[in-house]
Amino acid sequence: MRTIAVLGLKGGVGKTTIVLGLAGAALQRKIRTLVVDLDPQGNCTGTLDPGATKATLADVLADPRRSVLMDAIAPSAWGDGLDVLVGGEETEAHNWPDPDHAGLRRLDHALSKLDTVADDPPYRLVLLDCPPSLGQLTRSALVAADRALLVTEPTIYAVAGVQRAFEAVQREREHNPDLQPLGVVLNRVRVRSTEHNYRINELREIFGPLVLPTVLPDRAAVQHAQGAGLSIQRWGTPGARELTVTFDVLLARMLRSSQLRRRTATDLAPDLATLGH
Repeated sequence: MRTIAVLGLKGGVGKTTIVLGLAGAALQRKIRTLVVDLDPQGNCTGTLDPGATKATLADVLADPRRSVLMDAIAPSAWGDGLDVLVGGEETEAHNWPDPDHAGLRRLDHALSKLDTVADDPPYRLVLLDCPPSLGQLTRSALVAADRALLVTEPTIYAVAGVQRAFEAVQREREHNPDLQPLGVVLNRVRVRSTEHNYRINELREIFGPLVLPTVLPDRAAVQHAQGAGLSIQRWGTPGARELTVTFDVLLARMLRSSQLRRRTATDLAPDLATLGH
């Protein structure tokens, strides 16, 4: 099972869009997937439209027993093989700014029980949609994940957020030595924008090969599909088809990625101070 935390420590960079796009790509490939909605805004839950549950992620974080976990998971309306660990506003009650060790481990403890579900084939992919803040929810995701996908737009403030997210991944490896940055994915890219191209080059100078070659273009189809409660793969416009191919390539990279050498991230650390200069 590959568990991936999707994060960006600046709001509005399209983190949830990336999670939904990857979930739709996994559904097309018939890869059994669980989306964990850690963002108290609940946008993943709202868009994936799971059925009613007896519990939510907030209950799981309060009591990570298997029975509570299973009561908080429901199938998505998008299709068979895509499930949701339901989130919502009540999850914010668990977003402590300085959590203790036990608090950080609760999500990992709960997700470790997914393999004990006997009625279905095991999940091959777990996507953790993190809030745009570095409290207990995001840190819990980093403790539970084996990879972290950093999401940004090619703008000055969003680029600065990548630095904070990367540093958070590095710090959390104290609690989770297996955690590795999968890479930085650029969202809402306008290829004719001078500013965007400048920021993309800046990111590549700092993060090198961690900046993924697959970029997501800025397309109105994303908002249209989400507004209709559909995956981008089912929207059918030229822009949606372009994004469908991009998400499929990104998913394939995520699934085949071997463990990154730990020195890759460490070697980059001294260069992070140059960000924005």
